[in-house]
Amino acid sequence: MKLAECDILILPGLGGTMPGHWQLRWAARMNNAAIVEQADWNEPDLSDWVDTIDQAARLTTRPVVLVAHSLAVIAVAQAGAHLPSNVRGAFLVAPPDIELSPAAPEETHNFRPISRDPLPFPSMLVASSNDPLCSVDRAVELATCWGSDFHQAGDAGHINVQSGHGPWPEGLLMFTRLMQRI
Repeated sequence: MKLAECDILILPGLGGTMPGHWQLRWAARMNNAAIVEQADWNEPDLSDWVDTIDQAARLTTRPVVLVAHSLAVIAVAQAGAHLPSNVRGAFLVAPPDIELSPAAPEETHNFRPISRDPLPFPSMLVASSNDPLCSVDRAVELATCWGSDFHQAGDAGHINVQSGHGPWPEGLLMFTRLMQRI
């Protein structure tokens, strides 16, 4: 699928996006991209987040591709089969292991348990070898459960501003590969 043929819904994680975050930069560069705003970024409620993602996808008239970071990845996995059929793919970046990681913030615990159901659309999961919130083994396990292609991004931390990822051109290349699959 060509990028111009779909709507890109950008889904930030806990706390929303910081200035300079790759998701904000991508939204600014893509005419057909929009950041989905959650009601509460700091005290997230799983059902609210899932409903907001579902509603945003239903309000579009074209095919949708989701671009989720961190806790939003877990929300996409929870929403999975309940999302409308116009959701054609998902780019999933740096999922937090909210079940086993001692670094997972307490605010994320109400997103437990992590859904292991396969996603009903093509997806790619990108994880780092030194993400403090998720080991590579757990990221591979989640990718396998969800039916996602897996890409290891090397020593990239949590793939956010704090780990030095502003524009993240490597991520755009991975996203392009997913778009070619859809």
